[in-house]
Amino acid sequence: MRDGKFGTFAGVFTPSVLTILGVIMYLRLPWLVGEAGLWMMLGIIGAAHVVSITTGLSVSSIATDKKVGAGGPYYILSRCFGLPIGGAIGLALFVGLCFANALYVIGFSESFLAAIGVEATKDAIRIAGSATLLAVTAITFVSTSLAIKSQYAILGIIAVSLVVIFLGSPGAPAEANLAQAPSSPSFALLFGIFFPAVTGFMSGVNMSGDLRDPKRAILRGTMLAILVAAAIYVGLAVFLAYRVDRTQLREDPAVLQHIALWGPAVVAGIWAATLSSALGGILGAPRILQAMSVDGITPRVLAKGHGATGEPRRALVPAFLLSEVGILIAELNLIARVVAMIYLAQYCFINLTAAIESWASPDFRPRFRVPKLVSVIGAVSALLLMIQLDLLAMLGAVGLMAGLFLYLKRRQLTLESGDTWEGVWSTIVRVGLHRLDRRGGQSRHWRPNVLLFDEVDHPAHPAIRDFASTLASGNGIVTDFALAPPRAGDEEPAPKPPAKGSDDDKIGVFDTRIETTAPLETIATICQHHGFSGVPPNTLLLPWRYHAADAAGFLRAIQAAAARGLNILLFDDARAATRSRPARIDLWWSREAGNLALAVALSRFITRAPQWEQAAIT
Repeated sequence: MRDGKFGTFAGVFTPSVLTILGVIMYLRLPWLVGEAGLWMMLGIIGAAHVVSITTGLSVSSIATDKKVGAGGPYYILSRCFGLPIGGAIGLALFVGLCFANALYVIGFSESFLAAIGVEATKDAIRIAGSATLLAVTAITFVSTSLAIKSQYAILGIIAVSLVVIFLGSPGAPAEANLAQAPSSPSFALLFGIFFPAVTGFMSGVNMSGDLRDPKRAILRGTMLAILVAAAIYVGLAVFLAYRVDRTQLREDPAVLQHIALWGPAVVAGIWAATLSSALGGILGAPRILQAMSVDGITPRVLAKGHGATGEPRRALVPAFLLSEVGILIAELNLIARVVAMIYLAQYCFINLTAAIESWASPDFRPRFRVPKLVSVIGAVSALLLMIQLDLLAMLGAVGLMAGLFLYLKRRQLTLESGDTWEGVWSTIVRVGLHRLDRRGGQSRHWRPNVLLFDEVDHPAHPAIRDFASTLASGNGIVTDFALAPPRAGDEEPAPKPPAKGSDDDKIGVFDTRIETTAPLETIATICQHHGFSGVPPNTLLLPWRYHAADAAGFLRAIQAAAARGLNILLFDDARAATRSRPARIDLWWSREAGNLALAVALSRFITRAPQWEQAAIT
């Protein structure tokens, strides 16, 4: 470690692999192999790693495109989806990490109490767990470097425990445990028990703000941790299937201790695994909280760091208190259900982020690029797992995040650098224009695309704009051109005209300002050239008062619009001012003019507006 920052091995690989190689490997994997048999167990391991590998690839791709700041997953999600969505997931992830700490500490406490001969009652677990959490938090509070260095010792203990297991002499069973045992649980249930084992690979990403080179470290450390842990799980499953009797696997909770070359090393490995997972959580959770405080989602007092590296000592206090709440609850199964859903939601959104960035962001150019399909598979797999494993817990987690999102949305939090939504909408519009242009116009899908021209700030403008907005209420489009005289040389540019009315009224109405000394000539030019392929303008809307100012220019503007095939609408300000409420809509048409279809279509769009829907058509 130099300059207080960590490299790939210390900052990413070590916390990630230690969190993956947790208590499930020691206490649940032998039973799973005995119940499922080798072939199904390999399928379970492979299916679980679909989510971990795809998410690892997605987060690595994002990390090689841009700097991943402090907060890891929260930073990635908030810079893609914006602060309301990123903050909702970040807060849920902070809660999940704290409860995961409680989960690991409770697991350690149960094993420790059994080893010293004390009954593992809830009160005993609460006392032992609180003491353990205090010790782990103290190590982290003193120094992140000390916490990372302590993980080296833990990694060594786990490595020794695995060696003594593989060197043990259990004696070969009569036949290998290849097929599923009779009356064993279903694949889904066995998968649900195993899956939490692979959820620790994001521990290194949580340390992003403390990494010397996040782009390199996250890619190499995360993927190496996933692959090493997968190899260990596969190797241990094969070893147990061929070397240990099925009955012993299914009925002996301490089978690894009994078959190992030296049993106490396995007990030490169990303790080391639980403590390392808790240490990884208590390192990551405060950093996510600190990053959210920097963005103003949580109190900014928690954003202040300690020392040259900005260690989140203030944010460590809420993380400790929330973890303590989980320990006091002392309900292992309930905590595990909540944690699993929050982790899966995180993986789903990480994969969605990579897919959306690759699809919609023009500046997404990662050094390590993965196909969009990989990220989509990861997102869909995580979502399906949430539904399959625990629908009730999934609904609870989604409800929690939805409530947080609505709260943050009301606070109108935004990022100065923006997010990816602008790119998403731009891409959707681009694809839509392409499809519309290829299909061509169809009469049944006709809708008004109006070019409205009027003098800037004219007192009668609100009436003609209101009429144009009424036309747009039925999925139409209005471009409101404000015609203004040129500015003086030292005059500041005029601001864009503000959109009028409620947010719903603005949909489909766009404002632009045009400076001109010859308004009617400008109107004629714009009518000839304005528009996009796929959604060309089809209607011109002018105030009738322009006719009195320059009848010849008015006629030329109308002729230019007609030459392009635009429908012509003329609005009488004087008559509009005398109308108190819409009583009826009169259709004036003639066979020679051929305007019946337009008149009927316009009346259909007008009556879709709430203030006109009761009007009589005559």
